[in-house]
Amino acid sequence: MSKLYRPSHRALQQQFDTVRLADRLEARMFREAMTDEDRAFIEHLDMFFLATADRDGCPSCSYRGGDPGFVRALDAHTLVFPNFDGNGMYLSLGNAAENPAIGMLFIDFENQKRLRVHGTASFAAADSVDPPYVEAQFVVRVAVRQVFPNCPRYIPKLQRVEASKFVPRSGVQTPVPNWKRAEWACDVLPAGDPARDPERS
Repeated sequence: MSKLYRPSHRALQQQFDTVRLADRLEARMFREAMTDEDRAFIEHLDMFFLATADRDGCPSCSYRGGDPGFVRALDAHTLVFPNFDGNGMYLSLGNAAENPAIGMLFIDFENQKRLRVHGTASFAAADSVDPPYVEAQFVVRVAVRQVFPNCPRYIPKLQRVEASKFVPRSGVQTPVPNWKRAEWACDVLPAGDPARDPERS
């Protein structure tokens, strides 16, 4: 019995004669816990893509970024990442609050490598991890269920040019994004938002 494939996957595999290949890939690549190599790969990246769906199955995919190591592998079965200030819509994490099954896609564009992680999300207080994340609203803990690498052949080779200046960092005042001072946004910002302070750059 496959732990990865459902009847819908099998139907396409049968249509295109890839059942044998799919079974071999599951046998060789699929795992239910992260290896030390998986953990090191995840923790050296500064971004990933987060897939969620609401309780009705309507999907959302979002980019998550930070400094390398912002996603931490606490052990072979647990990842944690911060939720920093964003646009206040909470589309992805609102989905995860009602449907905690999530997907995480980690891509190293410089070395053309990627890893997929499926898990179950829960939320915890920002200070529940040590060391705490600077300026995190809360953290997302992921109980890892499935881990598997993907073929990298279609990943373009890209070069990292510059880290985002908006990533919260210890000892550095995080700048205010320009859109928060735009006329359409400035009067509806949450209480305590740094953009409400005219002296804040």
